Amino acid sequence: MEEQAVKITIYRWAGDWGPFHIKIPCGECALTKDIVLDTLKNELEGIPVALEIKDWLNEWWKPLLKGGWHAPIVMVADKVISQGRALNRGVLTQAVIEAHSQQVPITGQHIFGKQNCPHCQRAKTYLQQANIEYTYHDVITSPRALYEMISRVKPLIDPKQPVTVPQIWIEGHYVGGADELSHIVNQDVEANTERGQCSLSEK
Repeated sequence: MEEQAVKITIYRWAGDWGPFHIKIPCGECALTKDIVLDTLKNELEGIPVALEIKDWLNEWWKPLLKGGWHAPIVMVADKVISQGRALNRGVLTQAVIEAHSQQVPITGQHIFGKQNCPHCQRAKTYLQQANIEYTYHDVITSPRALYEMISRVKPLIDPKQPVTVPQIWIEGHYVGGADELSHIVNQDVEANTERGQCSLSEK
């Protein structure tokens, strides 16, 4: 099944409306386009994206309906993520990964964790001892992993519950943390009373 592309639209300060004729986009519009293209090559490599670049004066009412009124306007999946300034590539990365994660279910075995987290190491050990292959994602060194983990976990937990590591999927099904994984692989462990120390949220 072909993956659905995430729609990105850039409205630049250009086009025609009444007596106004703008042929050369503003400097920040050009910067925004270059930032988008470079981010697609790097942080977002492999994620299918449909990119459109439009002249704002020709279609100013379309982004306005979504709250976008100041070019350059960047929209991801029809949501305004930036306007009136050069784009922050981190904001783009997060928005695209969130949209992609909502469209494409996760498959296989995955652990999202960080270095020096004993519970993450414990989860990896469980899977290794059970001869289960998995993919490990470091959410500290990889913004892509962090944004994917949060966007996939948040809809599954209590809104007030902090997102901790590890977060684990087995055969595409959400498991939870290392303690929950231990039950699946038949490991006997003591209850984790210090899980909060691996929280990604501020204390």
